[in-house]
Formats: sequence, C-alpha cells, structure tokens
Amino acid sequence: MKSKGLYRDFFLHFDIFIMICLFVGIASYVAIQESILIILLLFLVGLVTFMFSEYLTHRFLFHLKTPKNTFFLNILKRLHYDHHKYPNDLKLLFLPIWYSFPNLFVLATIFYLITSTFMWTLAFSLGLIFMLLIYEWKHYIAHRPIKPKTKFGTWIKKVHLLHHYKNENYWYGVSTPFVDVLFGTLKDEKEVESSETAKDLEKRARVN
Repeated sequence: MKSKGLYRDFFLHFDIFIMICLFVGIASYVAIQESILIILLLFLVGLVTFMFSEYLTHRFLFHLKTPKNTFFLNILKRLHYDHHKYPNDLKLLFLPIWYSFPNLFVLATIFYLITSTFMWTLAFSLGLIFMLLIYEWKHYIAHRPIKPKTKFGTWIKKVHLLHHYKNENYWYGVSTPFVDVLFGTLKDEKEVESSETAKDLEKRARVN
C-alpha cells in the first residue's frame, strides 16, 4: 500500500478523526481563556497521566483472564482479545470511541474533583487526548508496513511486536515502554520464554 493510503487510513478513521476534532476544539477554546504557561503545565500533567492509564488498563483490564460472563467477554474481545488473534486487522487496531471517550472523561472528572477548576481540567484533557493520539499512532505504526524514521521508533515497534508474538505478559507500554521499567515488565527478549497464548488470549484460564 502507498504511504498516502496508510496515512489516510489513520487520520480519516472515524475514532481518530473525532478525537482530533475534539482536541482542536478544546485547544481553540482554552487558548483564549487561560495563560499559555498554565496550559503547558497541565498539558504535561495530562500526558503523564495518560501514560500510566495506558499501561494500567492494558495490563490489568485488557489482559484479564477470560471472563465467564458473555457480555464482558465480548467487550474484551473487541477491545483487545481479537486484536491479539488478528493483530494486523485495521478494524481492531484502534480503541473504539465508546471506550476511549468515557475513559478520558473519568480521568478528567477526577482531575476536576481535585482542582475544582473547569479551565484547568480542559487543559489537562488536552494532554490526555494528545497522548491518546500518540498512543494510537505508535500502535498503528507497529502493525502497519511503515518503517519508523528513528532508532527510538524502531525500538518501540519491536517491543510492541514482542508483546504480540513472544509473550503477552511483558512489554505493555505501547507509546511509552519506559513505564514498563517501573513495573518490571520491560525485559530482555532473550530472558523471556515464548508464550503459547500470546496470539490467543482466550486460551488462558478463565476467571473463577
């Protein structure tokens, strides 16, 4: 596929396009209401918050052992199980808006309850949305025939593919694998055994 088609698949994907529009809308509003310094500071707080949210939801929600409840199982299949089974399927590559928007809303609401400041919460939300888009882009590159232009980008792609094809219990960070360092899940691939369930999460033991 030509590079133009690859970029179009990303930027014109419904869920991505909606998030980009949301980001531009909030940014345009906040920029005329708040000081740039405060916006940048809270933007960075939002970035870091999403990094940890990304890791924790990926590890502890998306990789839950197979639930017996059919409804919950179907949700996990759409969010992540099927992505491991068909890692290059474009329809399964992006987080659906019905998951990502409520997830960001909960984080923003918690921040608002702490600060009681609406404009600060919007600035914080910009960081969340921007990092979500970075996450989606890095994830997209990892599974599409796009060669990263930097050594760091190449490393991120390699680490994520190890999660898919070597062992699903390591390398959870997609956009920021360094969070794995804090939780002990960034390993040397030579020290990790291949997992029989990396490509099929449903084969793991069910939750009692």
